[in-house]
Amino acid sequence: MIRNICISVIVIMSLTACSRPFGAEWKTPYGTAPFSKISESDYLPAIREGIRQRKAEIKAIVDNPEEPTFENTIAPYELSGSLLARVSGVFFNLVESDATDAMRAMEEEISPELTAAEDEIFMDPGLFARVRKVYEKSEALDREQQMVVKKLYEAFIRNGVGLEGEARERFKEINKRLSALSIAFGNNLLAENNAFKEKFGVTVSDYPDVMAECSDRDLREAMFKAYSSRGNNGDEHDNNAICLEIMKLRTEQAALLGYKSSAAFLLEDKMAHDPGTVDAFLQKIMDASMAKAGEEIAAMQEVMDKDITVPAGSKIEPWDWFYYAAKVRKLKYDLDESLTKPYFSVDSVYKGVFYAAKTVYGVNVEPTPEVEVYNPDVKAFKVSDADGSLLGIFYCDPFSRPTKRGGAWMNNFRDQYEDASGKDVRPIIVNVCNFPEPSGKTPSLLTIDNVQTAFHEFGHALHGFLTKCRYRDVSGTAVARDFVETFSQFNENWAFQDGILDRYAHNYKTGETIPDALVEKIGNSLKFNQGFMTGELCAASILDMKWHELGAEDLASMTDADDVRAFEEMVCKDMGLREEIIPRYRTTYFNHIFNSGYSAGYYSYLWSEVLDKDAFEYFVQNGVYNPAVALKFRQTFLERGGSEEPMTLYRSFRGQDPDPGALLRARGLAD
Repeated sequence: MIRNICISVIVIMSLTACSRPFGAEWKTPYGTAPFSKISESDYLPAIREGIRQRKAEIKAIVDNPEEPTFENTIAPYELSGSLLARVSGVFFNLVESDATDAMRAMEEEISPELTAAEDEIFMDPGLFARVRKVYEKSEALDREQQMVVKKLYEAFIRNGVGLEGEARERFKEINKRLSALSIAFGNNLLAENNAFKEKFGVTVSDYPDVMAECSDRDLREAMFKAYSSRGNNGDEHDNNAICLEIMKLRTEQAALLGYKSSAAFLLEDKMAHDPGTVDAFLQKIMDASMAKAGEEIAAMQEVMDKDITVPAGSKIEPWDWFYYAAKVRKLKYDLDESLTKPYFSVDSVYKGVFYAAKTVYGVNVEPTPEVEVYNPDVKAFKVSDADGSLLGIFYCDPFSRPTKRGGAWMNNFRDQYEDASGKDVRPIIVNVCNFPEPSGKTPSLLTIDNVQTAFHEFGHALHGFLTKCRYRDVSGTAVARDFVETFSQFNENWAFQDGILDRYAHNYKTGETIPDALVEKIGNSLKFNQGFMTGELCAASILDMKWHELGAEDLASMTDADDVRAFEEMVCKDMGLREEIIPRYRTTYFNHIFNSGYSAGYYSYLWSEVLDKDAFEYFVQNGVYNPAVALKFRQTFLERGGSEEPMTLYRSFRGQDPDPGALLRARGLAD
């Protein structure tokens, strides 16, 4: 008996110790993570303790004998898991941006435990019974509370709370397996990306720019084939089997919940709502973009025909597109990005990003050297409102490195919400990009596309910083997947606006402001090559949808890599994709849909762009820098997060439904 008591004391002491340095709110500037005090060995014990604590918090809610109310059921649920949120916010952000092999191994080890813990919550009949009672009487709640309850109630339904027996256990098994497969896919892709860089000396993020400048056609072909076959080479990093298994499991899971395809399940709570709506939306864009692409190919072919370095009669191939498109752009607009890059050093561009936020919304961004960062490349900033009140802390992580996955994204180290005392907890947000590293005395110089990416990701950040919600589940970017990209893409509109561009586009050597003639060329060129750009994006969106529209019988007949390739080829043919273009992401390196939550959702970028461009047309009609319009945009969208239905918010701002033609007009695909 004494021995058992001693063991209990030791366990309690170890639980307290194992959560350090995550066990209490950090006494650091703005409550940011003390990265230098965190060891890799701290993560797993702290996550497991966080799981244990959250389980106990949920149990207390379930065991409450009082009649379920928002205050005794939903509110404590929203505040549960503070330790788990704290450690996960650090761990999973670093796994994506600055991971060691040991951390990736930890991710593989802990993810099944986290999945099981979530399943336990969302399959808890006692907790669901309380949530359902609050949901059934939610008309008495305010609108934000109604949306929180609705979202939570639907999460239970969509996570299998109604399943029983074998179906329930199978649902949980699938969740665990999907978690493991997603991690494996991402790790394989990271290895493939690093192998590509090792072979060619080029990161996958820099691939388009390098291809545009590479005059060696054989090298372009080799690079294209290596780039477009990542995860598809039959070696240890092949993703074909993983993709097939993921799709079969997603479809099986959807069937357990009564849906004929995973697309039908995944779209039900999105703005688009059903696969047919998305298919029709995308095909209209594909048709317009391929018509324009035909014109672009003809223009490039004319240039190729005069190129004495290639054999007579050569035709444009996929590996020629970036190279000859750059030549056509130079001929048509006299625009050479080697002339624009000196005006777009990474530091200057972020000055522009921050200046635009101040001009449009009154937001101030200033360096905070007292805030510790997790990598020497990262910079920290304090974000404040016009009245000086704190909006949050911003980490900017701009450069490529082998420990970082490809692409660009925004994420939260800490969400915005109100704590139990009613205090407004402000967010800690990171933007991660893969811009070229500085070289010697030359700073990182960005392409026009890179500049738009910087504005895009900070648009997500503004959505997070400006939110004024009370509950995590609807705060900031916690909105429908096909709504969230609206605000990041909207922010791109400011990148080259008069009155903003001249405030930040300064030559890094001379300090000279970008000349008006060069500005005019940039403006004229922004709609250039949109048949290709829109087509490859739309093609990836359609490929995503077609994978997720497959039924169980369709997938059962697919067994190997040849089947994956054949399906992709068929989809590309059916959509009308020209043979000179491939989807922006092919199946085996489509990280968005196999590892980043965009399954049956990649169309969201185009769907959201309709809203973004229609909203910006409203700005143009009423004065681009009209403070009343900007305030309305901020208060209607950015402050509200997911506290109202997306289309209700949009109609409130615009006074009408969005015009689908706005996207085509903005991309130069329609008048």
